[in-house]
Order: sequence, then C-alpha cells, then structure tokens
Amino acid sequence: MKKDYTNWHKIKTDVNDLENRVFFHEREIWFCYIGANIGFEQDGDKKEYLRPVLVLKKFNNEIFWGIPLTKSNKVKDNKYYYSFSFIKNIISLAILSQIRLIDAKRLIRKVGDMKEEDFENAKKKLKELLP
Repeated sequence: MKKDYTNWHKIKTDVNDLENRVFFHEREIWFCYIGANIGFEQDGDKKEYLRPVLVLKKFNNEIFWGIPLTKSNKVKDNKYYYSFSFIKNIISLAILSQIRLIDAKRLIRKVGDMKEEDFENAKKKLKELLP
C-alpha cells in the first residue's frame, strides 16, 4: 500500500510547532496524530492521520505511554489485544503490542474514558507480554 509521507510530514510539522499541550490523565482516550508509519506500525486515518489512543502512563504534562485503539466486529481473544467498550455497542481493541511514547502535542480531542476495571485488566495483560 502506497503511503503519503509528504502530506503527513506537513501535518507533523504543524503539530510540532504547537506551543501548548492539552491537559490529560491516565485512562483517558484521545484522538491523536499518529501519522503514516512504516510497515505494520499503526497509522492514523488517511485524511488527518488521527487514531484513538489510550493514555496508559502519564510521565509528566508533556509525554505519556499511549496504546493505539481500533474497532472490531467481535471480541478478540489474543494476548496482543485487550477488548473493551467505552462507546455503547462498539467493541474497541487496545493494541498492546503497539505501545509507544507520545508527546501531548499530538493529542487533539478527548473522546472518552476507559472504565477503571478495564484499565487495570489491560495493564495486567500488557505486563504479561513483558519478558
């Protein structure tokens, strides 16, 4: 699949030049500029390069560990995904294997919160992936 890295670079430059960052907390789900990435790394959408991400661990007001999310028609029983719902009748999958450090400049708008029980279960499942 051909990717438009030139357009992503323009958007990435604008995002980098932002002076302010939004205020965010762990367990929140935000639309985030993820971009056009290499190979099987998760991309944002083709228009604005946005993807929902879960704020897993906030280190300070500038950076956090984020986990990209995707929608699914069914619950995925797989060690690399955590299935949950934060929007009625929609199954979301946290793609645990795609955890990454993200700057808060990439956050554009909050779309919800993960339930506390789901958050704890997702963290537990993520820890099981570590060697």
